Amino acid sequence: MPVMSDAGSTVTDGRFISFGSKVHNESELRVCGDLRGKRVLELGLFGTVPNCVAMATQGARSIAIDPSREAITRARVAGSNADVVVEFHEGDLADLGFLMNAVIDLAVCVHQINFDTDIARLFRQVHRVLRPEAGLVFAVTHPMSAVFDNNDPTARRQYGSTTPTIGELTMALQRANFSIDVMHELTPLHQPRAVAPSTLVVRARKLGS
Repeated sequence: MPVMSDAGSTVTDGRFISFGSKVHNESELRVCGDLRGKRVLELGLFGTVPNCVAMATQGARSIAIDPSREAITRARVAGSNADVVVEFHEGDLADLGFLMNAVIDLAVCVHQINFDTDIARLFRQVHRVLRPEAGLVFAVTHPMSAVFDNNDPTARRQYGSTTPTIGELTMALQRANFSIDVMHELTPLHQPRAVAPSTLVVRARKLGS
């Protein structure tokens, strides 16, 4: 399970999957692979040009679910501006009853998982709709960065008191029958010497059928 810390510069322009406004995107990390002809799912809309639109511009058959009707309306405009088609659904991220078993080639969830998320239910439902060996890629606020305020080296909060810990995320994935094969701990591009990484990016593969 490779673990990497990244610093540098990159451009976020809506053509690539974004993992946050101040960290490397998919053009650098390459965790999602070639999306041409793949059926992909974005769990929660992220970005001015949402990741579901970026994936569609790369030739994917793109689906997205989000609880906000307003966010979906904005995403429809972004899709129209990019001249791509995305299938949108309004609902909780784990409400994936509109999908049959094992029909998704990649699921992406960027900055939607938080302290209140039922990650066990979410991961079980994503596992159900993914094809065997398909990946779930998600990005969250790095649990260590939540301990500090900006770049202040003094800890202000207890680890895991405001975000799921790496251990909790790992155990939830294992219990849902996923295997982690990539983990990136991303440092903000403008703060390469930050006291803690700002973003955790994980790719987990579905085990079983």
